[in-house]
Amino acid sequence: MVDSIVVQNVTKDFTMQYHRSLKQMAVATFKGLPLKEQFQAVNDVSFTVEQGESIGLMGLNGSGKSTLLKLINGVMRPDQGSIRTRGRIAGLIATGAGFHPQMTGRENLFLNGAILGMGEAEIKRKFDDIVAFADIGKFLDTPVSHYSSGMYARLGFSIAIHVDADIFLADEVLAVGDRPFKRKCVQKMQEIRQQGTTIFYVSHATASVRSMCDRVLVLESGHLNFDGDVEEGIRYLQYDDDPTDQPTTAAGNTDEELGADI
Repeated sequence: MVDSIVVQNVTKDFTMQYHRSLKQMAVATFKGLPLKEQFQAVNDVSFTVEQGESIGLMGLNGSGKSTLLKLINGVMRPDQGSIRTRGRIAGLIATGAGFHPQMTGRENLFLNGAILGMGEAEIKRKFDDIVAFADIGKFLDTPVSHYSSGMYARLGFSIAIHVDADIFLADEVLAVGDRPFKRKCVQKMQEIRQQGTTIFYVSHATASVRSMCDRVLVLESGHLNFDGDVEEGIRYLQYDDDPTDQPTTAAGNTDEELGADI
């Protein structure tokens, strides 16, 4: 099999500044308090993903999932280690990322499509499909600064999912949006999965991870502490021990499948 993503001993550090003004810094220095502190969002992480695999990236909030996705996407560079990817990368790693607030949805569609690597001819060819999937109606020609978070998610996901990509990154894309839109997202992601696209999917929703993924990675405080079977990964996290995560009705089961527990 061909390797799609190779992550080797990757570490990413950030610096927290405790005091911003000169007065605060002077007082802190006088008291012997630290002015800043470094922490490792991702710590010596290594794994390989084969082309066509569907990976669920799980972990508690603050475990480093989004940082790892941004490193794979190339938005950030690791401080140590290396990341190699094969082919075009697309996806939604932040709601409305790349949107200009004063531009309309139509204008941002072309702008964001270009950022994701689509040419003008490709965007025009897919324009009607993208607009139909986003289903934002008359708001297409309204500045996106007037959009709700759900409308941002609709347009951003719709653009990303229509990119002909080899790797699709999805950071909790089902956290925003109504039930019909979530259902469309799941169906579309299943379609691109069946086409052989590598999927890297961040979610807390166990049912959607079960239905979407072949394998689970679990991050804890920046460390990769589990890499293996989906069911074993979910048990490792003890997510199924939470009674609020268990559906009690048919409607509840649908909500969990669509990521409503995020």
